[in-house]
Amino acid sequence: MYQQGFSLIELLMGLAIAAIVLPWAGASYKELIESIEREDTAQLLISGLRIARSEAITRNRSVLIQGIDNDWGQGWRIMLDNKEKTLLMERTASARVIGNQPMRRRVRFGNQGEALHPSGAFKAGRLHVCAKRRPVSHHQVILAPSGRVRLESVKAEQALCEKGLKARSARATLSASRT
Repeated sequence: MYQQGFSLIELLMGLAIAAIVLPWAGASYKELIESIEREDTAQLLISGLRIARSEAITRNRSVLIQGIDNDWGQGWRIMLDNKEKTLLMERTASARVIGNQPMRRRVRFGNQGEALHPSGAFKAGRLHVCAKRRPVSHHQVILAPSGRVRLESVKAEQALCEKGLKARSARATLSASRT
């Protein structure tokens, strides 16, 4: 009599192979998801900056885009410069975003679409989309003084990402000690 199915030994061998392979696949899948989140955050940032610039030109007024709670990684808010009205709020919690000094917290676009300092001087800078656990910048959102925005996708170690990583681990330690 011919039987179909698996013997106990065949089943145990299959389970042993799966137990060996699954952790590798899980780590690769996690890295893939984080990569997609970083790319998505960079694209959303570029879109947000372009919308803010476009609104400034369209309304013939200064428009401000700033990180929520001064943190680009929590999201951003686009509002008229006198802060009377929020035009658009975008939230993203999927990637760490850190700006260099000119773009640390906010960007203001003048009525002709140029990026400006509060003093009225032209502004340029970079926002780095960083890895969650390493001081590596995967994408850089670059703002020119003219107000144009572009994306540069270069993986490089970045001191700004390291500072943000240290601050994040210090907050986690502080919150853990409170509980």
